[in-house]
Amino acid sequence: MPTPQALRSLKVGQKAVVRSVKASGELGRRIRDMGLVPGVTVEVVGRAPLKDPVALRILDFTLTLRNNEADWITVEIKD
Repeated sequence: MPTPQALRSLKVGQKAVVRSVKASGELGRRIRDMGLVPGVTVEVVGRAPLKDPVALRILDFTLTLRNNEADWITVEIKD
């Protein structure tokens, strides 16, 4: 069974399945509103030169997250 890890730790090109969103309150709601909910597949498509923010492909769109936001999302890497 794959080990859960923070979304921030993924490398460009890696795909993973969201397992949990640990943020609560306004940040948690905002993350979930963007479609980052348990069971959804995400792919890291790019990073800024200083590694922040990270660009993610989810469903049919690309979104960017700051690393401090990505730390609240636990994922499992897909094979």
